[in-house]
Parts: sequence; C-alpha cells; structure tokens
Amino acid sequence: MAGRPVSASHTEMTELVLPQDSNLLGNILGGRVMHMIDIAGAIAAHRHCLRTMVTASVDHLDFLNPVRVGDVIVLEAQVNRAFHTSVEVGVEVFSEDSVAGVRKHTTTAFLTFVALDDAGSPVSVPPLLVKTSRERLRFREAGERRNLRLKARRRI
Repeated sequence: MAGRPVSASHTEMTELVLPQDSNLLGNILGGRVMHMIDIAGAIAAHRHCLRTMVTASVDHLDFLNPVRVGDVIVLEAQVNRAFHTSVEVGVEVFSEDSVAGVRKHTTTAFLTFVALDDAGSPVSVPPLLVKTSRERLRFREAGERRNLRLKARRRI
C-alpha cells in the first residue's frame, strides 16, 4: 500500500459563530466545538485513508480562550501518524476576531479514527509519509500518546 503525505490530509474548516451556537455568556458551547473537532478530524482521516472512518477516541480537551459570538472559529486538522488500522489526527482550534482579525489558539485535540471496509470491519490504512521536522515531531509524539492510551485502556 502506497504511503500518503501529511499534506494529503490537511483540512481547514471555518465558521462564523452565531447566537444559536452560544451559551448565556455569549461564548460558543463546548459541545459545539467538540462536534466541529470531530468533523474536521474525520475529514482529515478520510482524506488520508480514502475510507469510511469512525472515531475511536478523543484525548482530553482544555478550552484555553473563549470563542465569542461574531468570531470566526477556525479548525486545522491533519493526520499525525498512521498505525495498522487507525490514524491519529491532530486538530487545532482558533478564534478569529472578525473585526480586528486577531487569531487566538483556543484548544488542541488528538483523535483516533479507525478505517472500516464495506462490511464495517477494521482495515489497514496507508502509511504516513513525514517530510518536515514538525511532521516528524508530531509523528513521534503521536506514538507516545498511543502508548499512554493503550496503557490506560489495559487498566480499565
């Protein structure tokens, strides 16, 4: 199976935050952000594997800065590492003040997606071709996170 570069999975989503997306303080609902993270991650995973992908896990989320009504929310996603039947996708979320144009990092999430065949069974994924030092760092860190996830799963 031929490998695919990180750039093949790169995904960027943007959306204007409207009142129906917000809580009483005028900030986007955390669940809405999580939903958007899952979609951006799934698109990136699909672009890498060209298969149906299902979410297997999401690492914890910390909301560092609010995203307010009227801001543009920006999500950037890419595959960090491919394993046997799964990939880890990193999603970075930013708020962009639509008047000042100032962009703030709001959260980073790491999701694991599993590739499925037409019968719904896990299937092998293409290897990831890493080229830059940043891609190599993300690749290495994804392996470390996977080891921690597997250790935690064994304790359950």
